[in-house]
Amino acid sequence: MPREIPPLSEVRSITHKKRDAWWTVMLVDPVATPLVRLTVRWTRITPNQITWGALLLGLVSAACFAMGEWRWLIAGAVLYHLSFILDCMDGKVARLTGQGSVFGAWLDYIFDRIRVMACAVALMAGQYHRTEDIVYLWLAVAVVFLDGLRYINSLEIFKTRHTMRKQIKARMRAARRAENEAGIAFMEDLLRANPEADVEQDLRGASAAARSAEYDGPEGAQPEHSPEPGEPTGDATPRQTKAQVVDLHQEFRSRFPIYLRFRSFLLRHRIRTHLISGIEFQMAVFIVGPLIGQVIGATVVAGALLLVFELAIIYKLLLSTRDFGRTLDSFESEEQQRGDLSAAA
Repeated sequence: MPREIPPLSEVRSITHKKRDAWWTVMLVDPVATPLVRLTVRWTRITPNQITWGALLLGLVSAACFAMGEWRWLIAGAVLYHLSFILDCMDGKVARLTGQGSVFGAWLDYIFDRIRVMACAVALMAGQYHRTEDIVYLWLAVAVVFLDGLRYINSLEIFKTRHTMRKQIKARMRAARRAENEAGIAFMEDLLRANPEADVEQDLRGASAAARSAEYDGPEGAQPEHSPEPGEPTGDATPRQTKAQVVDLHQEFRSRFPIYLRFRSFLLRHRIRTHLISGIEFQMAVFIVGPLIGQVIGATVVAGALLLVFELAIIYKLLLSTRDFGRTLDSFESEEQQRGDLSAAA
């Protein structure tokens, strides 16, 4: 018997991330979401089984790459894209059916890395065997290194931002216990939660509106630079509190004002601003390069663009840590002023 499944529009709202890679939004979700609805309706396949299927299909893709000839490269590219569609489907099935698990998130992450390593070695080894050009061996090392760098950097940046938020929230909780002050909201969450707002033209207005409105926390928000399944989101601020807005990207926005307009445009289309991330890098190496017969060129260009975006993220984090320091300094100044007022009273 088929299950009762919501219509496709509702399935999209349940399974789609608020922000995702442009490759996923434009070339994967239009195929994966209808398949997810059909899969859940007519089968009892679990998310972990789909994850295993994505890995096996990725290994078949690697076997095709290892053959070296152009016909096999095309077959490998097609199979890699199908493998990635399955890889996106497991998370959507988990969200639609409520079957998500911490182990499933770990399995998905590890299998992704195995698939990339296997395909990188197979693709470059196949081309080396065909041409005896040692450049392909160096490219295999570069692809594995850059893929690892992207995801390690992503996780570490998320941990750093999470730590900064925790420290700010701890200071605010202490102040609230002392004087029953309002809660706290982060500007990044407010902008993410309201992509339709014209916030780039009136940040101060958005801050004022946030302070006068109730804030339920960054429900459904995702880490900015880590699309990986299973990552935690920030702690929600309790309901029925008026939120004080903290902007940890104020210096970055002041230096690059056009960023907000560009970011808002992408958010309205569910596309994250990290345009060349690990996903786009993989697709350039394992799909675009083999299909156009330019494995070296596609890999070098995609690798260079990936490094540029990673450096931009690191620079943004550096400016964010400065905002973090200024925020803590402002808390200390306010505490000092309260202490002086108490002493005078």
